[in-house]
Amino acid sequence: MAHHPTDSPAVDIPIDTAPELPVGNALPEKIGKYPVLRKLGEGATSDVYLCRDEFHGRDVAIKRVRHVAGDDEAALRYSDRFFAAEAALVGRLQHPNVVKIHDAVLEPSSRYLVMEYVSGGTLRPYCRADQLLPLEQIVEIGFKCAMALGYVYRQGLIHRDVKPANLLTVLNNGVITDVKISDFGSVLNLDSEVTQVYRVGSLAYMSPEQLDGSTLDCRADMYSLGAVLYHLVAGRPAFDAQIQSALMHQIYHATPASLVGLRDGVGPALDAVIQRALAKSPQDRYADWDEFAQALSGLIARQEVPRGQWQGVLDSERFNLLRKLEFFASFGDVELWEVVHRAKWRRFPVGHALYRKGDQGRAFHIIAHGAVEVFRGGEKVAALGAGTSVGEMAYLAPSPDLRTHAADVLITEIATTISFVPETLAQLSVGCQHLFDEAFIRVLVRRLHVAHERLAHPRRIL
Repeated sequence: MAHHPTDSPAVDIPIDTAPELPVGNALPEKIGKYPVLRKLGEGATSDVYLCRDEFHGRDVAIKRVRHVAGDDEAALRYSDRFFAAEAALVGRLQHPNVVKIHDAVLEPSSRYLVMEYVSGGTLRPYCRADQLLPLEQIVEIGFKCAMALGYVYRQGLIHRDVKPANLLTVLNNGVITDVKISDFGSVLNLDSEVTQVYRVGSLAYMSPEQLDGSTLDCRADMYSLGAVLYHLVAGRPAFDAQIQSALMHQIYHATPASLVGLRDGVGPALDAVIQRALAKSPQDRYADWDEFAQALSGLIARQEVPRGQWQGVLDSERFNLLRKLEFFASFGDVELWEVVHRAKWRRFPVGHALYRKGDQGRAFHIIAHGAVEVFRGGEKVAALGAGTSVGEMAYLAPSPDLRTHAADVLITEIATTISFVPETLAQLSVGCQHLFDEAFIRVLVRRLHVAHERLAHPRRIL
């Protein structure tokens, strides 16, 4: 989460592996109203602490700008601009793969940002040759970062410092299950009229056009993400030199070595996706973030990277599946990620009864794959396929008496369903819940229309 306001190669100091504080450098007891628990790390202009937000009952990461001597005007100017860049984003970025900035505080003696705390550390350790992640996990991380950076770009922002130390990992039982983009101190706000600092970032991951001060668009961050993925796959950066001028020359002129053969499982398809992101000219990279994300997820779908220990369905596969379902047609990317993480994904064999007549219903199912048939009194009254919902009438019923299912719903093709109960639906954001309400209304209107047609033209409907 370090900031690097100079043109020289940046030195990454990850918050998860920061050196021990020297003796006598005591922790502050509080930063503002937040009790300090421990120091997480430090960057070029700031220190990061783990603190407690007692009002909201959560841990937070506080990035406090380090005091700059009054006579160092250049350092003070850079410090002010990087703080202001992130402070302007308070509450603005709401994406599951972007670190939230809760607050920015400017006091006479202190300036600090209150941010979401992510406990898993950064991706830096996984760039080492002896700690490389499985290929399918790297591709999954790349997909999530691409989707998140696409969201950031739609907010009129270019990150400009995408690197392993700014990609935080979420761990569950020691396994990386998610990734979050952090440190927006170098962000370029395309909608801001404030004078921006140019040529910022970390040289090893910096695109040629960023290096020479050209006008930037999302493809500058695309190059940086490609450089991160290359490093994660190979265990070494795409370009490396001890002298800054030599490294700059490589970025401008050299072609990264092929990844094929550098480790088991790396084939031409994976190499081609990453090499395209690293193209010298922005025009030769992907046209937009969605194209890059789909190129990455396509590697999984076409089994062009080995699945190894990750035999289950990946989040990227579930996300892309939801995008194709009619029920979720009006959902945006952020809401779809909520569904990916909150829904219960289940697989049922042929003949299984999702519901039986007389059952009390609380859950509803959206069919992702497969098909079901609905029977009343032994007579088939409906056949439903992917993208349709079942059980929503009992789920939406205002009283227990109305939650009794009046039909049997049987699986007729092996089915994968996405199910919710009231408790999990309540955990969704208000906006996502409204989208569910709208989708339910569309379903009910369609079914009312079918019922009307059945009554008006009984011979026309099976």
